[in-house]
Amino acid sequence: MSVFANLVEHLADLLQPLFGASAAAAAIVLFTALVRLLVHPLSRAAARGQKARTALQPKIAELRKKHGKSPEKLQKAVLELHAEEKVSPLAGCLPGMLQVPAFFLLYHLFSSDTIGGEPNGLLGHQLLAAPLGERWADALQGGVLSGAGLVYAGLFVVVACVAAFSYRLSKRMMAANPAAGADGGEQLPGLGAVTKVMPFMSFFTLVTVAVVPLAAALYVVTSTTWSAVERAALYR
Repeated sequence: MSVFANLVEHLADLLQPLFGASAAAAAIVLFTALVRLLVHPLSRAAARGQKARTALQPKIAELRKKHGKSPEKLQKAVLELHAEEKVSPLAGCLPGMLQVPAFFLLYHLFSSDTIGGEPNGLLGHQLLAAPLGERWADALQGGVLSGAGLVYAGLFVVVACVAAFSYRLSKRMMAANPAAGADGGEQLPGLGAVTKVMPFMSFFTLVTVAVVPLAAALYVVTSTTWSAVERAALYR
């Protein structure tokens, strides 16, 4: 935690001439971008995997016809097909999973009063009028139209716009590459349910932004926006 706190502080010092009192917030955005750049090769691999899975759809349709009355045989045959073609049906989950540690680091860093036995100086940093260690509930105590309240209102607008864009993108991708056939057969156990929920996942970000410290919320908003742009570029 101390090492990570020092990293954020150093980034904030570098950005101080450009962003003033909001330098720590800018440092978090920059840190998020660096994490996403590191994960980008995996995102590209996931996109290639998605295209490979799309190419398998005709073969999967044949397997449905052959094993349509035996779900267990169908699922086994589909798994064997993926293994034979060296295509992972879950490869797209890896980029998201690798970002979880960075999120929790920020969450704990801006939820702790002390770091390494010393007072946590990062809690004194702000994004405009909103302290990075406070939550939406804290901002509401000063009123919806207070400085902190307006900062959160701006974040919610950004998240809502990105979520709507991601929803349309997910629906378009699902239409081009359905995870379940028209007959309702699933490629993998539980994948059909995940596919139905996937277009709405971006809207859950609104809840996350509301309940975590502002610093962690900035990470989520930046990462979600990056994901939307990245998916639009990679899956076109």
